Amino acid sequence: MKKADAVPFVSARGISKSFAGIEVLRDVDLDLAKGEIHALLGENGAGKSTFAKILAGIHLPTRGTLSLDGRTIEVSSPVAAQKLGITLIHQEPISFPDLSVAENLVLGRSEDGWFSRVPWAEMTIEAQRSMDLLGVHIDVARPMRGLSIADQQMVEIARALASDSRLIIMDEPTAPLTPREVETLFGIARRLRDEGRTIVFISHRLEEVRALCDRVTIFRDGDKVATDTIGNLSDVDIIRLMIGRPLKEYIHKHSAEIGEVALEVQGLTLPGVFHDISFSVRRGEIVGLGGLVGAGRTDVARAIFGVVPATGGVVKVDGKAVHIDEPEEAIALGIALVPEDRAAAGIFRTLPVEQNITAAVPDRIAPTGVIRRAIERSLAQDSVAKLRIRLASLNQPIGELSGGNQQKAILARWLLVDPSILILDEPTRGIDIGVKAEFYDMIGELASQGKAILLISSEMPELLALCDRVLVMAEGRLTAEIARSEASQERIMSAAVPRVEAAA
Repeated sequence: MKKADAVPFVSARGISKSFAGIEVLRDVDLDLAKGEIHALLGENGAGKSTFAKILAGIHLPTRGTLSLDGRTIEVSSPVAAQKLGITLIHQEPISFPDLSVAENLVLGRSEDGWFSRVPWAEMTIEAQRSMDLLGVHIDVARPMRGLSIADQQMVEIARALASDSRLIIMDEPTAPLTPREVETLFGIARRLRDEGRTIVFISHRLEEVRALCDRVTIFRDGDKVATDTIGNLSDVDIIRLMIGRPLKEYIHKHSAEIGEVALEVQGLTLPGVFHDISFSVRRGEIVGLGGLVGAGRTDVARAIFGVVPATGGVVKVDGKAVHIDEPEEAIALGIALVPEDRAAAGIFRTLPVEQNITAAVPDRIAPTGVIRRAIERSLAQDSVAKLRIRLASLNQPIGELSGGNQQKAILARWLLVDPSILILDEPTRGIDIGVKAEFYDMIGELASQGKAILLISSEMPELLALCDRVLVMAEGRLTAEIARSEASQERIMSAAVPRVEAAA
């Protein structure tokens, strides 16, 4: 980090924010220096993303002031933030799916009038240059729809880099990225810092914070509790400041009795996506599915659940071959899926929390065809208490909750269904250490109850600590099945990296 100027580049004083009468951010004072990478850490709901959204003009503070280069500013909207040179890269990629990658990259940057000519050729060349800078091979003329979450995130990052912003806020930007893409992003972030730009980096991965950031600010329960250089704080210090207590062990294996095969797939194939996938999951067993982003893991899960059915192969439930063309058929067979992309496929963003939680049990909340609000409210209240979901009220739109609490609500929905087979696709992506510990306990408890669990994860510690076996995919094929006693990061990564055949 360059030596801080006498006047901070960004200065926040007394920043506070309330939702529905609940104060989620209290009197935050924070300075950001020009030419630094500054991490914001804290549990889900601690206030860090709310603070970032105030900087980016998405939320207006209830009270407090912001200054830029010593001048008081009001960031009244994302457009106002952009004009001030402030850009936010969202945790969940936000795009216009039916527009091209190039169009998404340049949206909002034109200063011409309504009837000005759109420079299509120049726009396409500039967009391709931005993607090439990130080392991402995407045809910028193709529509956004159908891109993987990782590729959508790289488009978001390219958009921010192309905007020539002075303050770039990255909210969990690496969650869906491969290790190679993460390293590319870090290299660009360091170059931007050296050019004098300021980066705010929000992450739950402490190893990334240590590798990239100069200083760190920690939030807890809406308060800023510490700001320091990253070298002055150990991981133990950071975790204690984040959760207010020492966290001795947050990931461990529960004991569970392994029973009969609950889910079996044989030769599952979807041309161009995955081929000849065969495996089984027993009751009480946690089977991990590892591999790099784009290997086909999510596609296999979606095929089993009937979102995009496979064209070949057999799915068996409790030893009986079944045909699943729709998710409701999977649900009827006792299969549940917690999806990778919770924003697009997991939640009804504008609906209240209670309706999101009870969405999969219409027979319970409307036994006569008319919704019984008292039953709906009771089921939701029990789920919120059981999973310790933090919210202002059950009527609060679920889109206002933190990512971790949204994920808990999705899991609560499926627990009401009481499935026998649970497919968890990146269940802890973008979730803080404290909430991860709760998820790990819940996953272990579900296995001990006899649930068959297929756990898709890019987090090596999760696969190694929680799973009885680890399956690995690469380029749409299963490349390894590794017993718990033999699993290691090296073995998983070796099987996950596509092999390049030597030339004859």
